[in-house]
Amino acid sequence: MQLRDSSDRQHEEVSLGNLRKFQFRELQISTNNFSNKNILGKGGFGNVYKGILHDGTVVAVKRLKDGSASGGEIQFQTEVEMISLAVHRNLLRLYGFCMTPTERLLVYPHMSNGSVASRLKGKPVLDWGTRKRIALGAARGLLYLHEQCDPKIIHRDVKAANILLDDYCEAVVGDFGLAKLLDHQDSHVTTAVRGTVGHIAPEYLSTGQSSDKTDVFGFGILLLELITGQRALEFGKAANQKGAMLDWVKKIHHEKKLEMLVDKDLKGNYDRIELEEMVQVALLCTQYLPSHRPKMSEVVKMLEGDGLAESWEASQRAEATKSKPHEFSSSDRYSDLTDDSSLLVQAMELSGPSEEKSRVARTHGITNHFGFPEQSSACSALKQWSASS
Repeated sequence: MQLRDSSDRQHEEVSLGNLRKFQFRELQISTNNFSNKNILGKGGFGNVYKGILHDGTVVAVKRLKDGSASGGEIQFQTEVEMISLAVHRNLLRLYGFCMTPTERLLVYPHMSNGSVASRLKGKPVLDWGTRKRIALGAARGLLYLHEQCDPKIIHRDVKAANILLDDYCEAVVGDFGLAKLLDHQDSHVTTAVRGTVGHIAPEYLSTGQSSDKTDVFGFGILLLELITGQRALEFGKAANQKGAMLDWVKKIHHEKKLEMLVDKDLKGNYDRIELEEMVQVALLCTQYLPSHRPKMSEVVKMLEGDGLAESWEASQRAEATKSKPHEFSSSDRYSDLTDDSSLLVQAMELSGPSEEKSRVARTHGITNHFGFPEQSSACSALKQWSASS
């Protein structure tokens, strides 16, 4: 896929399949000159604005930061290529794009029910059935990226803010801004660390190596957020929540007190067996060694009720046979930051273009909270799309 420069950059043509090419003026008008009132979300690579096209179509316009800089153009090309290649009911479809000498913009359909992150804290409450459907839809979207795209696509920032909900509360995986195309012959890519603290797999933060198993880890944390109704970064504020999320979940699971995990807003309206199964899937996805984590195809099957018991029993046998001269918790492995660390309270994001963020994260070992740390009545309200990257 090549971007063809012309002498008149204002009329630059881009060969990107059947995507619609917008004029900058059209998007400027549709967003009321990118009014702050129309901001749907702010991310590391730019803001997302609600727009209304001349034909009445409601869209979400992502305006990339530093569009004239080389990094902005690289980011634009990466995202356009990625999304145009990936077409699936559980992936956010790219509607069109715009390029000028100083601007790079992406245009998406507007997701009327917002993001999972916004809905977990919004009203009406997402019911248990909707949360299950969100988990399965997101898993199917990631499965497509990992195993049905050629070359495969690694998302690299799987989190609740990047799982959007359509009119029917079906999960749509969005924001491929951090994704990397990965040839099937390669098992991983090494790059500057970009992602969201709270969802970053340990091997990715420590080495910069990402693989499909990096996404699996992030998906496991997403499952825990769906269960608890809390963001991984915000975890630990309650009096009975000391330490990191994953350590706490393991402890509660071991003590067979899973009712303590569940979002109180559900008011007990959930299936106990399904809760146990979802927690088990989350714990399998967030195992320390990438090789021990399941593939997304296996995750989908387990969420559909196939093969979970066998996978869980195998993991427990492996755990029992380990030599244990010293029991390391997840927090021991990754960080000795205290629970009230200001670095964690700031909910720092590593998804922006600044290399300084990556340096700070590596310097301070910001790893504590990343792993130890739909159709229902709940879908009728909240029309704002949070598209944080």
